[in-house]
Amino acid sequence: MNYLTANDRIVLLMHEGTDNRGGKTGLSMLRYSALNIVAVVDNQYAGQQLQAITGINRNIPIVESVQASMEHHPTVLAIGIAPAGGGLPTPWYQEVQEAVAAGLSVVNGLHTPMASSELASQLQPDQWIWDVRKEPTGLTIGTAAARSLPCRRVLPVGTDMAIGKMSTNLELHRLAVQRGLRSKVIATGQTNLMLGDDGIALDTVRVDFAAGAIEQQIMQYGKDHEILFVEGQGSLFHPGSTATLPLMRGSQPTHLLMVHRARQRHIHHTPSVKIPPLKAAIEVCEAVASAGGCFIPAKVVGIALNTFGLDIESAKQEIEKSVQETGLPCTDVIRFGADPLLDAILTTPTPEYDE
Repeated sequence: MNYLTANDRIVLLMHEGTDNRGGKTGLSMLRYSALNIVAVVDNQYAGQQLQAITGINRNIPIVESVQASMEHHPTVLAIGIAPAGGGLPTPWYQEVQEAVAAGLSVVNGLHTPMASSELASQLQPDQWIWDVRKEPTGLTIGTAAARSLPCRRVLPVGTDMAIGKMSTNLELHRLAVQRGLRSKVIATGQTNLMLGDDGIALDTVRVDFAAGAIEQQIMQYGKDHEILFVEGQGSLFHPGSTATLPLMRGSQPTHLLMVHRARQRHIHHTPSVKIPPLKAAIEVCEAVASAGGCFIPAKVVGIALNTFGLDIESAKQEIEKSVQETGLPCTDVIRFGADPLLDAILTTPTPEYDE
């Protein structure tokens, strides 16, 4: 259930996250949401231009506090940051309390729930708290049923976490719709759900039911669409990630995309874990997806390269290096568009399961 409507006026809580991966949720809402975002709260950048900091072409003021945002008449506070540990530092949580006291509803994508906290007792009849990360009901284990669907099922897989799998999907979906395809995004994380896409928060699902939860979503929407873009999560190469495998088993992907950050050599914050060369990473993901022939032999058909932080010329050079290394089309979907990847998806035949 998505609580947000077109009538809402949203203020994003973004302290220390407007210019880095810690604010992925809020930055994605700024880039992709059609809802009315009236202010960004970040005391580091209060008074500065959003576009200059983020490159996102939206004329939205940055203010220092929730209290300062009230002059823009918000109706909802959306938490756009993800601090380590899943909870907000006390001063930031106090701002959520102030928002509730001022009559705002709350969208909470953090691991720590709020709808059952002391905040609930302060809600007025027209207020609500939406804890996005909540396990759905009626779950079963996976059965690989998605193999029977005729639609293309595209799954981005990454060499690390938080490198652009969701953005790749959203850009591809937008382009597919522009080309007249019956396309749909299947959300698997809190950000995509907050953007209004159907799906589940995979990291709230007990591991035994994770593949089945994805499978339910694929089976629900696969028959009515030509192409499903399944939001990628985690990485097979990250020592703390378990999300990619149930995504593969539940969606039974027909096409994979490799997402990588240009010039990144090791897992973020874990320098002892090296990222393999792209060709080796591709071989691993394809082998795991097919599991020796048990499942559909999906292939990586393109590279989505995150070139953030590089100048245009350096970005183009890194893209060309990836093309030369893998023999696959490559682009930065944010800077140069998703056309090469969508072309590869549409021109690569859908593999069939050999029963």
